[in-house]
Amino acid sequence: MNRIFPQPRTSDGNPAGESKTFESEEDCCSPFSCCTRRGFWISAWTLLLLGLLTLILWLVSSFGLPPPSPMTRACATASNQTGFLCDDRETCIPASLLCDRVRSCAHGEDEEEALCGNIPHSLPSFLVFHCSNPTSWLFEDQKCDGFNDCGDCSDEGTLARCPPCGPQWWSCPSTLYQYCGCVPRHLCRDRVQHCSDWSDEYICPRP
Repeated sequence: MNRIFPQPRTSDGNPAGESKTFESEEDCCSPFSCCTRRGFWISAWTLLLLGLLTLILWLVSSFGLPPPSPMTRACATASNQTGFLCDDRETCIPASLLCDRVRSCAHGEDEEEALCGNIPHSLPSFLVFHCSNPTSWLFEDQKCDGFNDCGDCSDEGTLARCPPCGPQWWSCPSTLYQYCGCVPRHLCRDRVQHCSDWSDEYICPRP
């Protein structure tokens, strides 16, 4: 007859020599804290990213967005001409409003010394039109406006890539220094010669 000897037990009720098996390591964590190294690093990186995001938002709200660089200030004005983009990244002013001693941008960036200190050389190239006479220049929005701003009509011809005369203009060789190949229609039939071929008095209809 085999005898069964009782095995000594530990204080927790388990037989001596046996190890108590615990649940998985992840199960020892409470719903609100993590006791694993992996969870610790995930929490640390999450807090770091949130801190960086908060810092960026604070910097933007305190100092605003960085101003556009000179090459990113090109924009289209309401009249579809190349203009100057202000620091608010919304206001687009005509090129001819730059460096006129009047602040057209809210923060006055259109009158800064770096921009206006040595015009036209200090101006972005997209805001400047050079006449056929290399000593003459004008702002980009002053070309193709019907007026002889360069003095040799180069700002109203093929050099400036101007379109044909608009509906408010009459196409003819002008006798006036002020105009080039287009004469305002309101000058037609006024008993004064404005075209060398007199077409403004005999052919051109008044608007």
